Amino acid sequence: MNPFEQKPESIETAFKNWSSICPKPYNKHEVDPYTKTRIILMNGTEFESVWFGHQFSRNCPDNDLRRELALVRRVEQQQQKVIAALKPADESILEHTISYEQLAVDLTAELAKREPDAMVKAAMDFGLLEDFDHLYRYSDLLEMESGIKAEQLVGHYTEIMPGRPTISEHRFPYDNIRYFIDNKTADPITKLNICIITAAEQQTMNYYMNTSALYPNTLGRQLYQEIGLIEEQHVSQYGSLMDTKATFLEKLLMHEYNECYLYYSCYEDETDPCIKKIWDEHFTQEISHLHKAAELLYKYEKKEWQQCIPNGCFPQLLKLHENKEYVRDILKNTVQFTSKKEDYVNVKDLPKDDVFYQFQNTLNNPVDGVPTHIVIKDYIAKKGSDYRYEESENPIPELRNRKEDNTDVGRYPIG
Repeated sequence: MNPFEQKPESIETAFKNWSSICPKPYNKHEVDPYTKTRIILMNGTEFESVWFGHQFSRNCPDNDLRRELALVRRVEQQQQKVIAALKPADESILEHTISYEQLAVDLTAELAKREPDAMVKAAMDFGLLEDFDHLYRYSDLLEMESGIKAEQLVGHYTEIMPGRPTISEHRFPYDNIRYFIDNKTADPITKLNICIITAAEQQTMNYYMNTSALYPNTLGRQLYQEIGLIEEQHVSQYGSLMDTKATFLEKLLMHEYNECYLYYSCYEDETDPCIKKIWDEHFTQEISHLHKAAELLYKYEKKEWQQCIPNGCFPQLLKLHENKEYVRDILKNTVQFTSKKEDYVNVKDLPKDDVFYQFQNTLNNPVDGVPTHIVIKDYIAKKGSDYRYEESENPIPELRNRKEDNTDVGRYPIG
């Protein structure tokens, strides 16, 4: 599929009336887990497009170009409203959060497995273990508060057990910035992967930033606060991989190409016929946005779209599915890693006075006051052992004890 070869419709034909903007939500008891994660992914992708469009407009002196951006942005906003409305009212904040973290785990694993750039793959593998641990923390809170087992929500496709403990994930901000790629030489799938993961993690960050103040009890509010800070680190990491030399119009083209790619992937992968129809409709709309971006790129910079995306044909499509063995392998081999500037190192190789330890001693002091630790400690106190869904024992011996939450892995040398 080459979206540049598709005939675009007029952008204005996408405008809807109110009844069309509010579709029927999915049934939380019947929906496929990966349908939910696709909805979250595309919600975040549309938010990223809208956010980028506003930033472009605020840095653009040409009102005619700003009007073109406003036209596209209005349709992107409309698409986001349609997607967001698919979440049912009877699905709680915490239930929805489980799907956010399942997306983070299985999407990151899938992107990492196909990533040809070693630097970008390392960034994804690093973030993967942290989101994996977030799923475990939220799942214990969900079962403790409502008796709902997250393994049912994730369809048993994703294991639920400790990863790199969240307490160990807090790093000094300097250590969350990576080298950026060069769009002129990067593999097309690398450029797509970075766009996809940045938008997805940004959506998670935004959700937790706002959810924290809406949660009905203190423990939940604090849990969202802490994990929300880690998601900000992830956005800093993944966003820093983007080519900083690309122009706004080149970035606009890449945003629209990425949306075309994702909607087409979702359409091909979707099992719900009603939602599949939405992906198809939005793909058609994104074709017109992509062609508009190509038109503007030529009009204002005299560049053909092929100069940014040499071959417009989509690479392998994105499919969401279980990645248990891959996650276990990354956990086994990298759980003790932290980041140091642009590199990843084992904490045993850090000097004792490293800024990592200084930051940890400031933020996580005392350890018993760290929200992600309190959740597990409280669960164990009430139930005798933590809640997990694991098909075999954790590959890290120090994380196998279900009667005590480990706060040393990833923070201090072990083994």
